[in-house]
Amino acid sequence: MEESPGGPSQKKVVAVVGGGLVGALNACFFAKRGFDVELFETREDIRQAKIVRGRSINLALSHRGRQALKHVGMEEKIVSQGIPMHARMIHSLNGKQSPIPYGKKGQAKRENNRLVIYLSSYPVKLMCRVNFVFLRSDGSEEQVEADLIVGCDGAFSAIRKQFLRRSRFNYSQTYIPHGYMELTMPPINGEFAMKPNYLHIWPRNTFMMIALPNLDKTFTCTLFMPFEEFEKITTGDEVIEFFQKYFPDAIPLIGVDALKRDYFRLPAQAMVSVKCSPYHIGSKCVLMGDAAHAVVPFYGQGMNAGFEDCIVFDEIMEQFNEDFSAVLPEYTRVRVPDDHAIADLAMYNYIEMRAHVNSKWFLFRKHIDNLLHFLMPKTIIPLYTMVTFTRTRYHEAVARWHWQDRVINRGLLFSATGALLGGSFLLIKNPPDINKLLVPAEKMWSRLVALRTS
Repeated sequence: MEESPGGPSQKKVVAVVGGGLVGALNACFFAKRGFDVELFETREDIRQAKIVRGRSINLALSHRGRQALKHVGMEEKIVSQGIPMHARMIHSLNGKQSPIPYGKKGQAKRENNRLVIYLSSYPVKLMCRVNFVFLRSDGSEEQVEADLIVGCDGAFSAIRKQFLRRSRFNYSQTYIPHGYMELTMPPINGEFAMKPNYLHIWPRNTFMMIALPNLDKTFTCTLFMPFEEFEKITTGDEVIEFFQKYFPDAIPLIGVDALKRDYFRLPAQAMVSVKCSPYHIGSKCVLMGDAAHAVVPFYGQGMNAGFEDCIVFDEIMEQFNEDFSAVLPEYTRVRVPDDHAIADLAMYNYIEMRAHVNSKWFLFRKHIDNLLHFLMPKTIIPLYTMVTFTRTRYHEAVARWHWQDRVINRGLLFSATGALLGGSFLLIKNPPDINKLLVPAEKMWSRLVALRTS
């Protein structure tokens, strides 16, 4: 920190609002830099709670998130509590299972369904059970002063609501017409009911089910489907009839009674995509994580994008010597196009997961892309590899993907055209002898007549 003429300057105070994944990690980034960090959370401290309430959701940790965790010394702590996933496992209607690898050998995502906060490693003051105006337990208001407020309070951010009061703040919120419902697949004889190192997918064109492994040997199965389809099923027998039609191999693994019971335990939940800009107000407030860019879960990048927000902000802090007046506008300039790109990709990937993986053309193109990547690893890089296993900026990955797609499709078209023209030229140059072809045909016809009359 800079020193004033009268001695060392007072540490800047950073107030992080939201103690979830991104808020907790952000607090560690700021504390590592020597700021006084106060973390505000409406829920109780889950490190001390006997029962942690809320929905369980599986999270895929990939390269971007791991790099952010590594920066604050937490990578191995978190990774050790996850399960590596090497490929998608596609379940067809007849029960056949076909793997589709994520990337090159050795590349894998790690699934983790625990909210683990290692704040004890850093001097962070955690204040739980407070709302946005920071009410004390006796009902009086507490005045909090900070040099920077960081909004990490989720898709329905209270901090972002203050941005909406300002002019020239762009904001869009989109609910997709599909909801999701979680079911549990228990262990069989103390072991996983299916192969654990895969993202299991049952693609059914307009809807799908996925299953992710947990450390307790269960699978969390998530059914994604249009709300009107959920609402058509009103009885336990209709649940079983629906699963027998679309997911027959899952029934004995989940259990008939469990399906009838758990399907009606909670209604299908909605999924929202949020885009906004700018991410900052002056030099005093900035949005990160879902508060800035909530995305639907189909690319497994929601948490990773939020974690990458932290490391991108830290890199810009380093670039501009912690001058918030320069850091915040630059963060908005750099990050907005990337976060909007991953929001769009997440929407696209739902279509790919529920429908395209059944397409022979899609599988053929996957093989072509992987082959070209193997032959030209620096020239052709599959989109999934760029997004999941590198820190290529999201919007640059999308632009490169479109370019590669055009080049490969044109190459395939030229190859097919060349093969057709080449075959036609050979036929013209060396026409077949019609008489030789007619003789075997006449013999075959004679045999058929003889068989019919015998």
